Amino acid sequence: DVVSIPKTNEDFRLLYDTKGRFRLHAITGDETKFKLCKVRSVQFGQKGIPYLNTYDGRTIRYPDPLIKANDTIKLDLESNKIVDFIKFDVGNVVMVTGGRNRGRVGVIKNREKHKGSFETIHVQDAAGHEFATRLGNVFTIGKGTKPWVSLPKGKGIKLSIIEEARKRLAAQNAA
Repeated sequence: DVVSIPKTNEDFRLLYDTKGRFRLHAITGDETKFKLCKVRSVQFGQKGIPYLNTYDGRTIRYPDPLIKANDTIKLDLESNKIVDFIKFDVGNVVMVTGGRNRGRVGVIKNREKHKGSFETIHVQDAAGHEFATRLGNVFTIGKGTKPWVSLPKGKGIKLSIIEEARKRLAAQNAA
């Protein structure tokens, strides 16, 4: 979500950090005008009118026929119209929004379908670490390796306990 504070003229996007906590990430310019929404379902209403439901409760009529469930739409906040969309495909950038890996960002490497169970998505982050999570926990944020939204510091790369300790120690020695 985009949060604007008119008195201080500041804009923020609410994102997860790699520890799974909400963080306000300062944004500027064109980034304040849009929001990314994950598509929950695409259905037909009365008289065959197509509509889609997003994860944040929006219902949008007459979407692009190529948009399917789990895709991501770029929604213009002023007109509430779909500007663009990202297919949920291997090779696209995703952010994990649930589970133990919440807040991590990476590229989809593989999609496993299990009959009668959850689909598993294998993701590789920029540091080369691979992890797997359920399909419902993953949210596409960009085409290819370039995200459509700016990311907070760390770029969604989760450090191990040892890497965090070394980083903290280096910061203490530098100060």
